[in-house]
Amino acid sequence: MVKIRLRRDGAKKAPYYTIVVADSRYPADGRFIEKVGTYNPMTEPAELKLDTEKVAEWIKKGAKPTEKVASLIKKAEEK
Repeated sequence: MVKIRLRRDGAKKAPYYTIVVADSRYPADGRFIEKVGTYNPMTEPAELKLDTEKVAEWIKKGAKPTEKVASLIKKAEEK
Protein backbone atom coordinates (compact mmCIF):
# COMPACT_ATOMS: atom_id res chain seq x y z
CA MET A 1 0.00 0.00 0.00
CA VAL A 2 1.28 3.46 -0.87
CA LYS A 3 1.18 6.13 1.85
CA ILE A 4 1.86 9.85 2.01
CA ARG A 5 3.84 10.34 5.20
CA LEU A 6 6.47 12.38 7.05
CA ARG A 7 10.16 11.52 6.79
CA ARG A 8 12.23 12.97 9.64
CA ASP A 9 15.35 14.92 8.76
CA GLY A 10 17.34 17.50 10.71
CA ALA A 11 19.52 17.42 13.78
CA LYS A 12 18.91 16.03 17.24
CA LYS A 13 16.14 18.04 18.95
CA ALA A 14 15.70 20.11 15.77
CA PRO A 15 13.38 18.08 13.53
CA TYR A 16 12.64 18.97 9.94
CA TYR A 17 10.23 16.82 7.96
CA THR A 18 9.95 15.94 4.29
CA ILE A 19 6.52 14.87 3.06
CA VAL A 20 7.00 11.83 0.83
CA VAL A 21 5.04 9.20 -1.03
CA ALA A 22 6.34 5.78 0.01
CA ASP A 23 5.41 2.12 0.08
CA SER A 24 4.18 1.25 3.58
CA ARG A 25 6.68 -1.65 3.74
CA TYR A 26 9.67 0.71 3.54
CA PRO A 27 11.20 2.03 6.78
CA ALA A 28 9.94 5.44 7.96
CA ASP A 29 13.20 7.18 7.07
CA GLY A 30 14.08 4.88 4.19
CA ARG A 31 13.39 4.70 0.49
CA PHE A 32 10.54 6.71 -1.00
CA ILE A 33 8.84 7.15 -4.39
CA GLU A 34 8.46 10.93 -4.60
CA LYS A 35 8.98 14.04 -2.48
CA VAL A 36 5.85 16.24 -2.39
CA GLY A 37 6.66 18.82 0.28
CA THR A 38 8.42 19.94 3.46
CA TYR A 39 7.32 20.82 6.99
CA ASN A 40 9.39 22.68 9.60
CA PRO A 41 7.64 22.82 12.99
CA MET A 42 10.59 24.60 14.67
CA THR A 43 9.94 28.01 13.09
CA GLU A 44 7.28 30.40 14.34
CA PRO A 45 4.83 30.02 12.64
CA ALA A 46 5.52 26.50 11.36
CA GLU A 47 6.70 26.50 7.75
CA LEU A 48 4.79 24.27 5.32
CA LYS A 49 5.54 23.88 1.61
CA LEU A 50 3.34 21.37 -0.20
CA ASP A 51 2.71 20.61 -3.87
CA THR A 52 -1.06 20.12 -3.61
CA GLU A 53 -1.36 19.08 -7.27
CA LYS A 54 1.03 16.15 -6.78
CA VAL A 55 -0.71 15.19 -3.54
CA ALA A 56 -4.13 15.18 -5.24
CA GLU A 57 -2.70 13.09 -8.09
CA TRP A 58 -1.31 10.49 -5.66
CA ILE A 59 -4.57 10.35 -3.69
CA LYS A 60 -6.42 9.68 -6.97
CA LYS A 61 -4.00 6.79 -7.59
CA GLY A 62 -4.93 5.34 -4.18
CA ALA A 63 -2.27 6.67 -1.80
CA LYS A 64 -3.47 7.13 1.77
CA PRO A 65 -2.14 10.07 3.82
CA THR A 66 -1.31 9.50 7.50
CA GLU A 67 -3.32 11.45 10.09
CA LYS A 68 -0.68 14.17 10.53
CA VAL A 69 -0.17 14.57 6.77
CA ALA A 70 -3.94 14.76 6.25
CA SER A 71 -4.11 17.66 8.73
CA LEU A 72 -1.16 19.37 6.98
CA ILE A 73 -2.89 18.97 3.59
CA LYS A 74 -5.99 20.57 5.06
CA LYS A 75 -3.92 23.51 6.38
CA ALA A 76 -2.21 23.95 3.00
CA GLU A 77 -5.57 24.06 1.20
CA GLU A 78 -6.86 26.75 3.60
CA LYS A 79 -4.06 29.14 2.60
